[in-house]
Amino acid sequence: MKLQCEAEVINRMLPTYGVRSRGKGTRAVLSIGRHLDKTTTINNVYLMICTLRDKAGSKYKLKENIEQFFTRFVEDGKATIRLKEPAVDVCLSKADANNLKNFLSAARLAHRGADLDTLPLSTLTSVRARDVEKPKSKLTITSKKDYPLTSGFPYSLEQLQVSYCKLSRVDMRMLTLKKLRKLDLSNNHIKKLPATIGDLSSLAELILHNNHLESFSVDLCLSTLQKSLQYLDLSQNRLHGLPAQFCQLRELVHLKLDDNQLVRLPFRIGRLSKLRFLSAARNQLPYLPSDFRKLSLENLDLSGNPFSHPNPLDHTIQLKFPLPLLEMAARTTVNHRIPYGPHLIPAHLCHDLEVAKTCDCGKACLNFFIQTCVDMNLHLVSHTVVLVDTMAGTEAPVQCHFCSLTCYSEFLDKSLQRSTR
Repeated sequence: MKLQCEAEVINRMLPTYGVRSRGKGTRAVLSIGRHLDKTTTINNVYLMICTLRDKAGSKYKLKENIEQFFTRFVEDGKATIRLKEPAVDVCLSKADANNLKNFLSAARLAHRGADLDTLPLSTLTSVRARDVEKPKSKLTITSKKDYPLTSGFPYSLEQLQVSYCKLSRVDMRMLTLKKLRKLDLSNNHIKKLPATIGDLSSLAELILHNNHLESFSVDLCLSTLQKSLQYLDLSQNRLHGLPAQFCQLRELVHLKLDDNQLVRLPFRIGRLSKLRFLSAARNQLPYLPSDFRKLSLENLDLSGNPFSHPNPLDHTIQLKFPLPLLEMAARTTVNHRIPYGPHLIPAHLCHDLEVAKTCDCGKACLNFFIQTCVDMNLHLVSHTVVLVDTMAGTEAPVQCHFCSLTCYSEFLDKSLQRSTR
């Protein structure tokens, strides 16, 4: 039985001599195993503690030699073993909670004199330096020759960068790093993202700059990334669009979509209420979705897109008189916030309701509406705006939808009044 953690051995007699303990643990490997007692020539069970300074280790007898266990904070990876002889406290911290529980259980059995054959014992040998070195939290690989082929990635990594390694897919070994907060796979040849990236529940930053991505899957949008992902860089890829479910990533603060082939932004982008930095420069965006007006940004860059100044009289009419029953029922469901789900109605109807348009009057419309575009000053949604065109403009066309001819007529009247002032 072995345990990797931080350990401090405190002599309880020190205060008697006016000496204070250091109060700080050091990285250690603890083992429970047999050792031949030279005085009695009997095999006894010992606890051995090895550190970087003491690779050979210090041994402490366990049988009938434990005065008390302190396990109040064992769920946090902390515990203390108080020994009778010598009078020391072995303070453990930064251990895996489950491993610590198993280790303490084995120590307790050894103290009670359990049959040696029933104990999970280890060989008490000196350790290698790498076994007691502080776990790596950050690793950067920027060359294919440095990429680990036979050894795995350190389990303790919180930041991992693998760039310029010509990766064509995400290495599944990376997806076992549960502590990972930042994953940088920029400048590779990745074409598709595995859905299991969504299992990295601590991932706050995902950088995929300059790859060959053609899509961003719905599964990722519905994964635990909804609660953790704050920074996403998809710039310099081959994206044509993002799924409607993309706006479920509501913790996003910084989103980079530059230099793709995007012809639209997510329809419900206004739901990204925490988004503060958005760049989608040099794409193929002809206009912005109506929900764009709900954003509250600090910095916005939409330069290099083929925006044109719209004419509100240029419109598309998709209306029927009278409205179909399905359209009327759907509008009522959205307007009155009636709960729905795939357990109540077909899944495709749920999707239609999710992407319902909002008329200027505030009511919903789904498949029957009047659509046009109007110019919007981007300073209405962002404090800082990179110029949209060479004419020092900060305006871009935004889609508008109207649920009826009445609403569209009122909009035209207001537009005419503004233009004549």
